[in-house]
Amino acid sequence: MNGGGLIAEVLKRRGVSHLFTLCGGHIAPILVECKRRGIQVIDTRHEATAAFAADAMARLTGVPGVVAVTAGPGLTNTITAIKNAQMAQSPLILLGGATATVLRGRGSLQDIDQLALLRPHVKWMAAVKRVRDLVPALEAAFEMATAGVPGPVFVECPVDLLYDAETVKSWYVVKSAAGKQASWKDRLIERYLRFHTGRLFAGVDKVAFAEPSPAAIPDPPRSVVRQAAARLARAERPVIVVGSGALQVPQEAEAIASAIERIGAPVFLSGSARGLLGAGHPLQLRHGRRDALKRADVVVLAGVPCDFRLDYGKHIGRRAFVIGANRSYDDLVLNRAPDLAVHADPGRLIQAVAATPADPTRWAGWLAELKGADARRDEGIARDAAQPADSFCNPLAVCAELEKVLPDDSILVADGGDFVATASYIVRPRRRLAWLDPGVFGTLGVGGGFAIGAQCARPSAQTWIVYGDGSVGYSLAEFDTYVRHRLPVIALVGVDASWMQIAREQVDVLGDACGTELLRTDYHKAAEGLGGVGLEVRDPAELPAVFAKAQEASRAGRPVLINAQIGRTAFRKGSISI
Repeated sequence: MNGGGLIAEVLKRRGVSHLFTLCGGHIAPILVECKRRGIQVIDTRHEATAAFAADAMARLTGVPGVVAVTAGPGLTNTITAIKNAQMAQSPLILLGGATATVLRGRGSLQDIDQLALLRPHVKWMAAVKRVRDLVPALEAAFEMATAGVPGPVFVECPVDLLYDAETVKSWYVVKSAAGKQASWKDRLIERYLRFHTGRLFAGVDKVAFAEPSPAAIPDPPRSVVRQAAARLARAERPVIVVGSGALQVPQEAEAIASAIERIGAPVFLSGSARGLLGAGHPLQLRHGRRDALKRADVVVLAGVPCDFRLDYGKHIGRRAFVIGANRSYDDLVLNRAPDLAVHADPGRLIQAVAATPADPTRWAGWLAELKGADARRDEGIARDAAQPADSFCNPLAVCAELEKVLPDDSILVADGGDFVATASYIVRPRRRLAWLDPGVFGTLGVGGGFAIGAQCARPSAQTWIVYGDGSVGYSLAEFDTYVRHRLPVIALVGVDASWMQIAREQVDVLGDACGTELLRTDYHKAAEGLGGVGLEVRDPAELPAVFAKAQEASRAGRPVLINAQIGRTAFRKGSISI
């Protein structure tokens, strides 16, 4: 078994179903050996896309996503995606090719200090130097990716560890010039290379595979659970905010949802937790979070740091008692330290608190008050959606049509600024683990990769990417990937010929749209050119028919891009984040 086969065997034993990649000579044996073992190899058009796909796979399944890229620029192309995974606390394994061990530092192709580049962006790394060390390094990578605060890890795999011994030896044989006897220097080099090759492959026949063990999940202490439950029981106006950090064990999503129902307090969901309670659960609120947090007397932040999304903690009233739970201590105490700090898994805290008997209807009045405000905001949005835009389609009307047709088995991928944020007010994920956004890093360009990972994780689901016309430029070429791998993704692009999230405030403050202007490009024709189905809608009356055609094509196994020409509105004026 060559080194690529050893890596593939570890992946298979750890439950990896897909390997995401962009090919390269440094990693070819990994790809081939994975295919031979039934691991589906999904090759993309950009390494960042492959890493984003691995990230999405991890978020939806709980199994670390795996991405393999070639050395040098192949690796550097992943850095934004790896950083995004780190900040989103997503377990991901990056396998990076590298120059041959004997050529390191001698000016070989794509030879750079990869460890120095990746060190700030991963929680653990290993540079493997012998074939027999590939297995323990990769097994350790799986453990580290999910331990404590989940995150990406990096394993560097030099090319001469991946091919079989005979092939590698043939690379290193020094041949004398024709008709001449080898010089003493040539013989010395050849002797060293034989020694070096022997060392590379020594002990391969004794490699053993360890049995995987489940990741340890940090449970909250019982005394802290009792304090949290008691404080909630005395609350008159509690609010629970559940974020991505509460779903770091996706397999427990259903148990967490059931626990929230037993607690019975009003709930706001954010990040990967969107959809946790379904599309219209009576406990869930979607609007007016700031006002609710200002008025609450007890606030539970489950996997939610007090960063810019909560105005650095200022959204919460100063007199409120804050119960914070997070695996990351830094996130737990960020900007506003909670009154009761629970340095443990937030999902486990919710489940443990729900085990304490309580009356789930005790906050019915408070909940009804918040639900009334929520309903009034929905009515206002509906009125805004019914108004004509300055041209083409009202973006709210486009999002409202998506909300009408979105099936129960669907996944939403958010990749954009103004149009995507508008959609978040209207479109509701239908089920748990059905919403993917970049997270706190706010990275544009996640769409193509997240959609690939989502469609691989749940082949039966209808996967929608909601794009702005700025963000679609990052991964439009992945329609080629969708076609080749039969991934019937639907992309909805809101085209307003602008980086509107930036332009709206820039023009008001600085009086110039410099750098924010785009064209009303025919992105649907580009999708057609790449083998997909392209549709355009310019009149709101066309929306139902176009959406129906898109879903019909997707059900037939073809990827679709809807080019939705939208006008400009003031719906999100003043919403820029800093």
